[in-house]
Amino acid sequence: MKKKRRPSHISKKDWDSVDSPELTRDWFKRARPAREVDPELVAAHENGTLRYRGQRGPQKSPTKVAVSIRLSSDVLKHFKSTGNGWQTRLDNALRLLIGGQM
Repeated sequence: MKKKRRPSHISKKDWDSVDSPELTRDWFKRARPAREVDPELVAAHENGTLRYRGQRGPQKSPTKVAVSIRLSSDVLKHFKSTGNGWQTRLDNALRLLIGGQM
């Protein structure tokens, strides 16, 4: 089998520490089905509850709705100047205006 070249962004130490077996006919003969190896993972995939890295899970509170809104530049500047979470603070201010709960 042809030896693979190490990509420049991977250190020699990391490259040498990986021990990947060669995929031979014997290796495939000994392989087991995924359902036998990790039945919970297969079940999660089949019933749609499997989440991938970075994928959001079900929301705990009612889903907010994405909208496009035109605001005065001074209002937008004020809320953005308060840092991360400015959209939530704007939402809370609007809730107070209509008498809703936060």
